[in-house]
Amino acid sequence: VTGGSRGLGREMVLAFAQRGADVVIASRKLDACEALAADVRLLGRRALPVAYHAGSWDDADRLYETIYTEFGRCDVLVNNAGMSPLYPSVDAITEALYDKVMGVNLKGPFRLSALVGTRMAGRDHGGSNGGSIIFVSSIASHRPSPNELVYGAAKAGVNNLTYGLARALGPKVRVNCIAPGPFLTDISKAWDLDAFERSARAGFALERGGEPHEIVGTALYLASDASSYTTGAVIDVDGGPR
Repeated sequence: VTGGSRGLGREMVLAFAQRGADVVIASRKLDACEALAADVRLLGRRALPVAYHAGSWDDADRLYETIYTEFGRCDVLVNNAGMSPLYPSVDAITEALYDKVMGVNLKGPFRLSALVGTRMAGRDHGGSNGGSIIFVSSIASHRPSPNELVYGAAKAGVNNLTYGLARALGPKVRVNCIAPGPFLTDISKAWDLDAFERSARAGFALERGGEPHEIVGTALYLASDASSYTTGAVIDVDGGPR
């Protein structure tokens, strides 16, 4: 799980471990990965913390090599790492910001998925199941607000990759995508929550933001054989837009 040390990534790591998976926790801050790895080990599962810059082509190569050196296989890859820096206006977006957002949200996930997915597709153990790749996109890929245009464009690219890689890596590998709406993870501490609650009541059928654990059901579905005939799908988990 990339971006696995906090937020929705953390929830997925713990959910997978609770159901018997050994996990690789990859994110920029190694100490946070190590802290979560200690929690996973208390569940009786193996956990490998890895420092990983999701926007780096070379780091994707290194993470791929680390996974297969340490475990010899990867059954589920979750591309969860992402970023959406604030900017004052669209004309103030710098080339550096644009490239960084595209790198973390699109370039890195593409490279890691291409490597791991090709290895999964070549797995020879009979049957059709080589593995599952899960991208984490955003409802901004469909309906970007004015302050997340580059992020939304990158995530729209992720949606496109989901469909394209499903065709390129099938029939053994399933490739799907979760598009979350606003979730009340640690990042929400920086929000004006009163204003958010007002907008949620007006903008979402469920009239609230998501709780972090509410991502788990969709992640488990896509990671498991429950989704054995699902590939190339983008599943919105966003409280239902009005």
